[in-house]
Amino acid sequence: MGGNVNPKIGVFSGTWGDLGCPTPQRIASYALSPNRQRPLAGAGHAAFFNVFRRFRHQILYVAPPFIAAYAAMNWAIERNHYLNSKPGRAEAGGEE
Repeated sequence: MGGNVNPKIGVFSGTWGDLGCPTPQRIASYALSPNRQRPLAGAGHAAFFNVFRRFRHQILYVAPPFIAAYAAMNWAIERNHYLNSKPGRAEAGGEE
């Protein structure tokens, strides 16, 4: 492995194919990643407040169309029941 001292640039790292320092041997390091230490740390707290925040920001986009659709469907169901009743058929001029 290279490692000659060059007075201008310091330590010469080596020729092509022999660059860098020799591989370190018999060095072992162990670590536990943060997501393995506490994988669900704060998940319940964050989930509750995230859902509330998202709901609060989206309710004005979602609720009015649902309310309008519910009102229209309710009107259509009531109108259908009326038209299929005895007074409704008499009003429409249909045969009994």
